Amino acid sequence: MAKRVPASKIVEHSDMKTLLILRHAKSSWKDDQLADHDRPLNKRGKRDAPRMGKLLRDQGLVPELIISSTAKRARKTAAKVAKECGYESVIELAGELYQSSVIQYVHVLRSVPAHVQCVLIVGHNPEAAALLAQLTGCETRLPTGALAHVTLDVEGSKHLTEQERGELVRVYRPKELGNS
Repeated sequence: MAKRVPASKIVEHSDMKTLLILRHAKSSWKDDQLADHDRPLNKRGKRDAPRMGKLLRDQGLVPELIISSTAKRARKTAAKVAKECGYESVIELAGELYQSSVIQYVHVLRSVPAHVQCVLIVGHNPEAAALLAQLTGCETRLPTGALAHVTLDVEGSKHLTEQERGELVRVYRPKELGNS
């Protein structure tokens, strides 16, 4: 006879994690006196970021945790996405996501609490695309504002390594969303 396991125990031991990798929305190069870290979103970026938030809400992918690069364009993207998808927690900032490496991205992800099932990381290329390729084996284009949906079969984020193999579920690009 099979042993009955309470539903609460099943949820506690769920190994599938959802990782959402978002490249910041389009930024402005208008003021060439600004440091790269301080560049704001341009008009298209201000339009596309909320659209990606709406997509997350509509797809049932509202993250439990958002971690963003400290760069202004990434922070603003994260804030607009969070507002539109209904995320109500604090957006965590990680300086390691600015001008970094895949190893640093993985290090940030390893700090995510084990109970978090869905995390959104907002960063930059080439690192965001490299992280996606490293974790899934799929090299794909991540233009500004693009969102990659990845599932990972790990016990907890602390077990995540650069050698982890996840599954790329889908990449959403702002231009492919239409004019909603």
